[in-house]
Amino acid sequence: MSKRQIKLGALTMGCGGPGRHNLWLDPALPADASVNIDWYIDIARQAEAALFDLIFIVDSQFITPGSPSHYLNRLEPLTLLSALAVSTRHIGLVGTLTTSYNAPFNVARRLASLDLISKGRAGWNVVTSGDAGTAGNYGLDEHYDYDTRYSRAHEHVEVVQKLWHSYEDDAFPRDRQSGRFLDPAKLHTLNHQGEHFSVVGPLNIQRSPQGQPVIFQAGDSEQGRDLGAATADVIFTHAASVEQGQAFYRDVKARAARLGRDPEQVLVLPGAEIYVGDTDEHAREIERHYHQADHSFELALKEFGRNFGWHDFSQYDLDAPFPQQSLEFARSSFFTNAKRIADQARDKGFSLRQAVEFGRQLRPGAFVGSAQTVAAKMADWFEARALDGFNIYIGHPEQFRRFTQEVVPLLQERGVYRTAYEGTTLRESLGLAIPRFAD
Repeated sequence: MSKRQIKLGALTMGCGGPGRHNLWLDPALPADASVNIDWYIDIARQAEAALFDLIFIVDSQFITPGSPSHYLNRLEPLTLLSALAVSTRHIGLVGTLTTSYNAPFNVARRLASLDLISKGRAGWNVVTSGDAGTAGNYGLDEHYDYDTRYSRAHEHVEVVQKLWHSYEDDAFPRDRQSGRFLDPAKLHTLNHQGEHFSVVGPLNIQRSPQGQPVIFQAGDSEQGRDLGAATADVIFTHAASVEQGQAFYRDVKARAARLGRDPEQVLVLPGAEIYVGDTDEHAREIERHYHQADHSFELALKEFGRNFGWHDFSQYDLDAPFPQQSLEFARSSFFTNAKRIADQARDKGFSLRQAVEFGRQLRPGAFVGSAQTVAAKMADWFEARALDGFNIYIGHPEQFRRFTQEVVPLLQERGVYRTAYEGTTLRESLGLAIPRFAD
Protein backbone atom coordinates (compact mmCIF):
# COMPACT_ATOMS: atom_id res chain seq x y z
CA MET A 1 0.00 0.00 0.00
CA SER A 2 1.74 3.13 -1.23
CA LYS A 3 -0.47 5.77 0.32
CA ARG A 4 -2.94 6.41 3.11
CA GLN A 5 -6.34 4.84 2.36
CA ILE A 6 -9.75 4.63 4.02
CA LYS A 7 -10.26 1.78 6.50
CA LEU A 8 -13.69 0.17 6.84
CA GLY A 9 -15.26 -1.79 9.69
CA ALA A 10 -18.65 -3.52 9.68
CA LEU A 11 -20.47 -2.98 12.99
CA THR A 12 -23.13 -5.66 13.34
CA MET A 13 -26.13 -5.21 15.63
CA GLY A 14 -28.08 -8.27 14.51
CA CYS A 15 -31.80 -7.74 14.92
CA GLY A 16 -31.56 -4.25 16.45
CA GLY A 17 -29.26 -2.29 18.75
CA PRO A 18 -29.82 0.89 20.81
CA GLY A 19 -32.50 3.11 19.30
CA ARG A 20 -33.41 0.44 16.76
CA HIS A 21 -35.60 -1.97 18.69
CA ASN A 22 -37.78 -2.63 15.66
CA LEU A 23 -35.08 -3.44 13.12
CA TRP A 24 -36.01 -7.12 13.43
CA LEU A 25 -39.37 -6.36 11.77
CA ASP A 26 -37.61 -5.94 8.40
CA PRO A 27 -38.55 -9.13 6.48
CA ALA A 28 -35.19 -9.03 4.66
CA LEU A 29 -33.43 -9.67 7.99
CA PRO A 30 -33.71 -12.98 9.88
CA ALA A 31 -35.75 -12.30 13.02
CA ASP A 32 -33.15 -14.32 14.93
CA ALA A 33 -30.17 -12.60 13.27
CA SER A 34 -28.34 -12.04 16.56
CA VAL A 35 -27.99 -15.79 17.15
CA ASN A 36 -28.03 -16.93 13.52
CA ILE A 37 -24.51 -18.02 12.53
CA ASP A 38 -25.48 -18.33 8.86
CA TRP A 39 -26.47 -14.66 8.84
CA TYR A 40 -23.19 -13.61 10.44
CA ILE A 41 -21.19 -15.66 7.95
CA ASP A 42 -23.11 -14.07 5.08
CA ILE A 43 -22.47 -10.54 6.40
CA ALA A 44 -18.77 -11.28 6.98
CA ARG A 45 -18.40 -12.65 3.46
CA GLN A 46 -20.20 -9.65 1.96
CA ALA A 47 -17.87 -7.33 3.87
CA GLU A 48 -14.82 -9.35 2.83
CA ALA A 49 -15.89 -9.27 -0.83
CA ALA A 50 -16.00 -5.48 -0.47
CA LEU A 51 -12.47 -5.58 1.06
CA PHE A 52 -13.50 -4.36 4.53
CA ASP A 53 -10.74 -4.35 7.14
CA LEU A 54 -12.81 -5.89 9.90
CA ILE A 55 -16.12 -7.02 11.32
CA PHE A 56 -16.82 -5.70 14.80
CA ILE A 57 -18.88 -7.52 17.46
CA VAL A 58 -20.15 -5.47 20.41
CA ASP A 59 -21.15 -7.00 23.72
CA SER A 60 -22.54 -6.38 27.21
CA GLN A 61 -23.55 -8.77 29.96
CA PHE A 62 -26.54 -7.20 31.66
CA ILE A 63 -30.04 -6.84 30.29
CA THR A 64 -33.52 -5.74 31.29
CA PRO A 65 -36.77 -6.39 29.42
CA GLY A 66 -36.34 -2.89 27.97
CA SER A 67 -32.96 -3.68 26.41
CA PRO A 68 -32.65 -3.53 22.60
CA SER A 69 -33.64 -6.70 20.78
CA HIS A 70 -30.02 -7.54 19.84
CA TYR A 71 -28.94 -7.29 23.49
CA LEU A 72 -31.66 -9.66 24.68
CA ASN A 73 -30.44 -12.70 22.76
CA ARG A 74 -26.99 -12.76 21.11
CA LEU A 75 -23.91 -14.90 20.67
CA GLU A 76 -20.76 -14.51 22.79
CA PRO A 77 -18.23 -12.58 20.67
CA LEU A 78 -15.16 -14.86 20.61
CA THR A 79 -17.21 -18.01 20.07
CA LEU A 80 -18.91 -16.29 17.14
CA LEU A 81 -15.66 -14.90 15.71
CA SER A 82 -14.03 -18.32 15.84
CA ALA A 83 -16.76 -19.58 13.52
CA LEU A 84 -16.22 -16.59 11.22
CA ALA A 85 -12.47 -17.22 11.26
CA VAL A 86 -12.88 -20.53 9.43
CA SER A 87 -15.52 -19.08 7.07
CA THR A 88 -13.41 -16.14 5.79
CA ARG A 89 -9.79 -15.54 4.74
CA HIS A 90 -8.90 -11.86 5.02
CA ILE A 91 -11.33 -9.82 7.10
CA GLY A 92 -10.31 -8.84 10.64
CA LEU A 93 -12.31 -10.27 13.56
CA VAL A 94 -12.80 -7.84 16.45
CA GLY A 95 -14.60 -8.81 19.64
CA THR A 96 -15.56 -6.91 22.78
CA LEU A 97 -14.26 -8.14 26.14
CA THR A 98 -14.54 -6.14 29.35
CA THR A 99 -11.57 -5.49 31.61
CA SER A 100 -13.91 -5.18 34.59
CA TYR A 101 -15.23 -8.74 34.58
CA ASN A 102 -12.54 -10.82 32.89
CA ALA A 103 -9.19 -12.02 34.22
CA PRO A 104 -6.21 -10.86 32.12
CA PHE A 105 -4.87 -14.40 31.67
CA ASN A 106 -8.20 -15.64 30.32
CA VAL A 107 -8.56 -12.67 27.95
CA ALA A 108 -4.99 -13.10 26.69
CA ARG A 109 -5.45 -16.82 26.05
CA ARG A 110 -8.84 -16.57 24.33
CA LEU A 111 -7.75 -13.76 22.02
CA ALA A 112 -4.42 -15.40 21.24
CA SER A 113 -6.35 -18.55 20.32
CA LEU A 114 -8.60 -16.60 17.96
CA ASP A 115 -5.50 -14.96 16.49
CA LEU A 116 -3.97 -18.35 15.68
CA ILE A 117 -7.24 -19.85 14.42
CA SER A 118 -7.65 -16.88 12.05
CA LYS A 119 -3.93 -16.79 11.11
CA GLY A 120 -3.45 -13.30 12.50
CA ARG A 121 -6.79 -11.51 12.11
CA ALA A 122 -7.96 -11.04 15.72
CA GLY A 123 -8.71 -7.76 17.46
CA TRP A 124 -9.77 -6.88 21.01
CA ASN A 125 -12.25 -4.08 21.68
CA VAL A 126 -11.34 -2.99 25.22
CA VAL A 127 -14.29 -1.83 27.33
CA THR A 128 -14.73 -1.17 31.05
CA SER A 129 -18.49 -1.99 31.17
CA GLY A 130 -20.90 0.89 31.59
CA ASP A 131 -23.87 -1.30 32.54
CA ALA A 132 -23.69 -1.15 36.33
CA GLY A 133 -26.00 -4.15 36.72
CA THR A 134 -23.23 -6.40 35.37
CA ALA A 135 -21.75 -6.49 38.88
CA GLY A 136 -24.64 -8.64 40.07
CA ASN A 137 -23.86 -11.27 37.44
CA TYR A 138 -20.33 -11.63 38.81
CA GLY A 139 -21.07 -11.86 42.52
CA LEU A 140 -20.33 -8.22 43.34
CA ASP A 141 -22.59 -5.92 45.34
CA GLU A 142 -21.81 -2.88 43.21
CA HIS A 143 -20.11 -1.86 39.99
CA TYR A 144 -16.62 -0.36 40.03
CA ASP A 145 -16.62 3.43 40.10
CA TYR A 146 -15.47 5.36 37.03
CA ASP A 147 -11.87 5.97 38.10
CA THR A 148 -11.38 2.39 39.31
CA ARG A 149 -12.73 0.99 36.04
CA TYR A 150 -10.20 2.93 34.01
CA SER A 151 -7.34 2.25 36.41
CA ARG A 152 -8.10 -1.49 36.14
CA ALA A 153 -8.34 -1.19 32.37
CA HIS A 154 -4.87 0.36 32.02
CA GLU A 155 -3.30 -2.38 34.13
CA HIS A 156 -5.41 -5.14 32.54
CA VAL A 157 -4.28 -4.23 29.02
CA GLU A 158 -0.66 -3.96 30.17
CA VAL A 159 -0.80 -7.47 31.68
CA VAL A 160 -2.51 -8.98 28.62
CA GLN A 161 0.10 -7.49 26.29
CA LYS A 162 2.93 -8.80 28.46
CA LEU A 163 1.34 -12.26 28.46
CA TRP A 164 1.28 -12.11 24.65
CA HIS A 165 5.07 -11.78 24.90
CA SER A 166 5.48 -15.03 26.84
CA TYR A 167 7.16 -16.72 23.87
CA GLU A 168 9.63 -15.29 21.38
CA ASP A 169 8.73 -15.86 17.74
CA ASP A 170 11.15 -18.76 17.30
CA ALA A 171 10.63 -20.39 20.71
CA PHE A 172 9.44 -23.68 19.18
CA PRO A 173 12.10 -25.33 16.98
CA ARG A 174 10.04 -28.58 16.91
CA ASP A 175 13.15 -30.44 15.81
CA ARG A 176 12.17 -34.12 15.57
CA GLN A 177 15.71 -35.24 14.87
CA SER A 178 17.04 -33.84 18.14
CA GLY A 179 13.78 -34.25 20.03
CA ARG A 180 13.80 -30.54 20.88
CA PHE A 181 10.28 -29.08 20.93
CA LEU A 182 10.89 -25.87 22.93
CA ASP A 183 13.84 -23.56 23.40
CA PRO A 184 13.29 -22.76 27.11
CA ALA A 185 15.50 -19.66 26.90
CA LYS A 186 12.80 -18.08 24.74
CA LEU A 187 9.99 -18.63 27.24
CA HIS A 188 9.42 -15.68 29.60
CA THR A 189 7.51 -15.70 32.90
CA LEU A 190 5.60 -12.54 33.79
CA ASN A 191 5.43 -12.38 37.61
CA HIS A 192 3.21 -9.27 37.58
CA GLN A 193 2.26 -7.73 40.92
CA GLY A 194 0.07 -4.66 40.50
CA GLU A 195 -2.66 -2.61 42.15
CA HIS A 196 -5.48 -4.70 40.70
CA PHE A 197 -3.94 -7.91 39.36
CA SER A 198 -1.38 -10.53 40.31
CA VAL A 199 -0.42 -12.79 37.41
CA VAL A 200 2.50 -15.21 37.31
CA GLY A 201 2.37 -16.40 33.69
CA PRO A 202 3.62 -17.38 31.21
CA LEU A 203 0.83 -17.77 28.66
CA ASN A 204 0.65 -21.23 27.11
CA ILE A 205 0.23 -20.24 23.46
CA GLN A 206 2.65 -18.97 20.81
CA ARG A 207 2.58 -15.63 19.02
CA SER A 208 0.54 -15.31 15.83
CA PRO A 209 1.68 -14.09 12.38
CA GLN A 210 0.73 -10.53 13.42
CA GLY A 211 2.57 -10.72 16.73
CA GLN A 212 -0.48 -10.03 18.86
CA PRO A 213 -4.15 -9.07 18.38
CA VAL A 214 -4.94 -5.48 17.40
CA ILE A 215 -6.31 -3.41 20.29
CA PHE A 216 -9.43 -1.28 19.78
CA GLN A 217 -10.96 1.14 22.27
CA ALA A 218 -13.86 3.59 22.43
CA GLY A 219 -14.32 6.34 24.97
CA ASP A 220 -14.89 10.08 24.77
CA SER A 221 -14.29 10.99 28.41
CA GLU A 222 -10.87 12.23 29.52
CA GLN A 223 -10.14 8.80 30.99
CA GLY A 224 -11.36 7.12 27.82
CA ARG A 225 -9.20 9.27 25.57
CA ASP A 226 -6.18 8.68 27.79
CA LEU A 227 -6.74 4.92 27.71
CA GLY A 228 -7.07 4.93 23.93
CA ALA A 229 -4.00 7.09 23.39
CA ALA A 230 -1.94 4.88 25.70
CA THR A 231 -3.04 1.42 24.59
CA ALA A 232 -5.15 1.35 21.41
CA ASP A 233 -4.14 0.71 17.83
CA VAL A 234 -7.60 1.81 16.68
CA ILE A 235 -9.99 4.21 18.42
CA PHE A 236 -13.74 4.21 17.84
CA THR A 237 -15.65 7.46 18.32
CA HIS A 238 -18.54 9.52 16.96
CA ALA A 239 -18.33 12.78 15.05
CA ALA A 240 -21.38 14.83 14.07
CA SER A 241 -19.38 17.19 11.83
CA VAL A 242 -16.05 17.25 10.04
CA GLU A 243 -14.86 19.94 12.47
CA GLN A 244 -15.77 17.77 15.47
CA GLY A 245 -13.99 14.86 13.85
CA GLN A 246 -10.86 16.92 13.23
CA ALA A 247 -10.79 18.11 16.85
CA PHE A 248 -11.01 14.57 18.22
CA TYR A 249 -8.47 13.31 15.68
CA ARG A 250 -5.92 15.98 16.64
CA ASP A 251 -6.52 15.46 20.35
CA VAL A 252 -6.03 11.69 20.54
CA LYS A 253 -3.08 11.73 18.14
CA ALA A 254 -1.42 14.45 20.24
CA ARG A 255 -2.01 12.44 23.42
CA ALA A 256 -0.43 9.39 21.78
CA ALA A 257 2.58 11.43 20.65
CA ARG A 258 3.10 12.81 24.17
CA LEU A 259 3.29 9.20 25.37
CA GLY A 260 6.05 8.46 22.87
CA ARG A 261 3.83 6.65 20.36
CA ASP A 262 3.79 7.21 16.60
CA PRO A 263 0.44 8.99 16.00
CA GLU A 264 0.21 7.46 12.52
CA GLN A 265 0.04 4.07 14.26
CA VAL A 266 -3.12 5.12 16.13
CA LEU A 267 -6.12 5.02 13.78
CA VAL A 268 -9.42 6.83 14.34
CA LEU A 269 -12.59 5.15 13.02
CA PRO A 270 -15.85 6.91 13.96
CA GLY A 271 -19.13 5.07 13.69
CA ALA A 272 -21.26 6.01 10.68
CA GLU A 273 -24.82 5.37 9.57
CA ILE A 274 -24.93 5.41 5.79
CA TYR A 275 -28.04 5.60 3.62
CA VAL A 276 -27.76 5.29 -0.15
CA GLY A 277 -30.57 6.25 -2.52
CA ASP A 278 -31.10 6.84 -6.23
CA THR A 279 -30.82 10.57 -5.53
CA ASP A 280 -29.91 12.64 -2.49
CA GLU A 281 -33.57 13.30 -1.72
CA HIS A 282 -34.45 9.63 -2.13
CA ALA A 283 -31.74 8.74 0.39
CA ARG A 284 -33.14 11.28 2.86
CA GLU A 285 -36.58 9.68 2.42
CA ILE A 286 -35.06 6.28 3.23
CA GLU A 287 -33.36 7.75 6.30
CA ARG A 288 -36.63 9.27 7.54
CA HIS A 289 -38.59 6.09 6.82
CA TYR A 290 -36.24 3.83 8.77
CA HIS A 291 -35.99 6.30 11.62
CA GLN A 292 -39.75 6.11 12.08
CA ALA A 293 -39.97 2.36 11.47
CA ASP A 294 -37.12 1.38 13.80
CA HIS A 295 -37.98 3.75 16.70
CA SER A 296 -40.91 4.31 19.03
CA PHE A 297 -41.36 6.57 22.06
CA GLU A 298 -42.41 3.69 24.32
CA LEU A 299 -39.28 1.65 23.57
CA ALA A 300 -37.09 4.74 23.75
CA LEU A 301 -38.41 5.47 27.27
CA LYS A 302 -37.54 1.93 28.39
CA GLU A 303 -34.03 2.24 26.95
CA PHE A 304 -33.54 5.80 28.24
CA GLY A 305 -32.39 4.55 31.63
CA ARG A 306 -29.37 2.66 30.27
CA ASN A 307 -27.02 5.64 30.55
CA PHE A 308 -28.28 6.13 34.10
CA GLY A 309 -27.48 2.61 35.33
CA TRP A 310 -30.79 1.33 33.92
CA HIS A 311 -32.71 3.63 36.24
CA ASP A 312 -36.48 3.21 35.73
CA PHE A 313 -37.79 6.49 34.30
CA SER A 314 -41.33 5.15 33.92
CA GLN A 315 -41.91 6.04 37.59
CA TYR A 316 -41.87 9.78 36.82
CA ASP A 317 -44.49 12.10 35.42
CA LEU A 318 -43.52 12.44 31.76
CA ASP A 319 -44.59 16.08 31.65
CA ALA A 320 -42.89 17.19 34.88
CA PRO A 321 -39.41 18.75 34.73
CA PHE A 322 -36.61 16.31 33.95
CA PRO A 323 -35.61 14.56 37.23
CA GLN A 324 -32.06 15.86 37.70
CA GLN A 325 -31.58 13.63 40.74
CA SER A 326 -31.45 10.65 38.36
CA LEU A 327 -27.89 11.64 37.44
CA GLU A 328 -26.72 10.07 40.71
CA PHE A 329 -27.64 6.63 39.36
CA ALA A 330 -25.14 7.14 36.51
CA ARG A 331 -22.06 7.54 38.70
CA SER A 332 -20.87 4.01 37.94
CA SER A 333 -22.52 3.74 34.55
CA PHE A 334 -22.26 5.78 31.32
CA PHE A 335 -21.77 8.98 33.28
CA THR A 336 -20.41 11.13 30.42
CA ASN A 337 -23.50 10.47 28.30
CA ALA A 338 -25.89 10.77 31.25
CA LYS A 339 -24.46 14.14 32.31
CA ARG A 340 -24.74 15.45 28.77
CA ILE A 341 -28.43 14.43 28.71
CA ALA A 342 -29.14 15.93 32.14
CA ASP A 343 -27.31 19.17 31.30
CA GLN A 344 -29.25 19.54 28.04
CA ALA A 345 -32.52 18.98 29.88
CA ARG A 346 -31.62 21.59 32.50
CA ASP A 347 -30.40 24.18 29.97
CA LYS A 348 -33.38 23.74 27.66
CA GLY A 349 -35.97 23.38 30.42
CA PHE A 350 -37.05 19.94 29.20
CA SER A 351 -39.67 17.73 30.77
CA LEU A 352 -38.83 14.02 30.84
CA ARG A 353 -40.99 13.50 27.75
CA GLN A 354 -39.12 16.26 25.91
CA ALA A 355 -35.74 14.83 26.94
CA VAL A 356 -36.67 11.41 25.57
CA GLU A 357 -38.08 12.92 22.37
CA PHE A 358 -34.96 15.08 21.97
CA GLY A 359 -32.79 11.99 22.23
CA ARG A 360 -34.76 10.01 19.68
CA GLN A 361 -35.39 12.77 17.14
CA LEU A 362 -33.90 12.34 13.69
CA ARG A 363 -30.54 14.01 13.25
CA PRO A 364 -29.84 13.89 9.52
CA GLY A 365 -26.61 12.00 8.94
CA ALA A 366 -23.55 13.30 7.15
CA PHE A 367 -23.29 10.28 4.84
CA VAL A 368 -26.72 10.17 3.24
CA GLY A 369 -27.33 10.62 -0.47
CA SER A 370 -26.73 9.07 -3.85
CA ALA A 371 -23.73 6.75 -4.14
CA GLN A 372 -21.75 9.63 -5.67
CA THR A 373 -22.65 11.99 -2.81
CA VAL A 374 -21.80 9.46 -0.11
CA ALA A 375 -18.46 8.55 -1.69
CA ALA A 376 -17.50 12.20 -2.10
CA LYS A 377 -18.41 13.05 1.51
CA MET A 378 -16.47 10.07 2.87
CA ALA A 379 -13.42 11.04 0.84
CA ASP A 380 -13.72 14.69 1.96
CA TRP A 381 -13.71 13.77 5.67
CA PHE A 382 -10.83 11.37 5.16
CA GLU A 383 -8.70 13.85 3.26
CA ALA A 384 -9.49 16.56 5.83
CA ARG A 385 -7.94 14.33 8.53
CA ALA A 386 -11.18 14.07 10.47
CA LEU A 387 -10.73 10.27 10.53
CA ASP A 388 -8.77 7.34 9.16
CA GLY A 389 -11.84 5.34 8.20
CA PHE A 390 -15.37 4.39 9.17
CA ASN A 391 -17.02 1.78 11.38
CA ILE A 392 -20.22 1.32 9.41
CA TYR A 393 -23.42 0.29 11.17
CA ILE A 394 -24.96 -2.74 9.44
CA GLY A 395 -28.72 -2.41 9.72
CA HIS A 396 -31.16 -3.01 6.87
CA PRO A 397 -29.71 -5.55 4.40
CA GLU A 398 -30.61 -3.60 1.28
CA GLN A 399 -28.64 -0.59 2.48
CA PHE A 400 -25.50 -2.63 3.14
CA ARG A 401 -25.81 -4.14 -0.33
CA ARG A 402 -26.09 -0.70 -1.92
CA PHE A 403 -23.06 0.55 -0.03
CA THR A 404 -20.83 -2.36 -1.00
CA GLN A 405 -21.99 -2.49 -4.63
CA GLU A 406 -22.42 1.21 -5.39
CA VAL A 407 -20.27 3.30 -3.03
CA VAL A 408 -17.19 1.08 -2.66
CA PRO A 409 -16.39 1.12 -6.42
CA LEU A 410 -16.55 4.92 -6.40
CA LEU A 411 -14.12 5.11 -3.47
CA GLN A 412 -11.80 2.82 -5.40
CA GLU A 413 -12.04 5.03 -8.49
CA ARG A 414 -11.01 8.00 -6.32
CA GLY A 415 -7.96 6.06 -5.17
CA VAL A 416 -8.85 6.34 -1.48
CA TYR A 417 -9.83 2.69 -0.96
CA ARG A 418 -8.01 -0.55 -1.70
CA THR A 419 -8.65 -2.76 -4.73
CA ALA A 420 -7.09 -5.82 -3.05
CA TYR A 421 -6.02 -6.85 0.44
CA GLU A 422 -2.43 -5.89 1.23
CA GLY A 423 -1.67 -9.10 3.13
CA THR A 424 -3.25 -11.81 5.23
CA THR A 425 -3.28 -10.29 8.74
CA LEU A 426 -5.37 -7.54 10.28
CA ARG A 427 -2.24 -5.50 11.02
CA GLU A 428 -1.24 -5.66 7.36
CA SER A 429 -4.71 -4.50 6.29
CA LEU A 430 -4.64 -1.58 8.73
CA GLY A 431 -1.02 -0.64 7.99
CA LEU A 432 0.05 -1.30 11.59
CA ALA A 433 3.47 -2.50 12.63
CA ILE A 434 3.99 -5.85 14.37
CA PRO A 435 4.80 -5.11 18.03
CA ARG A 436 8.46 -5.74 18.81
CA PHE A 437 9.04 -8.60 21.19
CA ALA A 438 9.78 -7.39 24.73
CA ASP A 439 10.58 -9.77 27.57
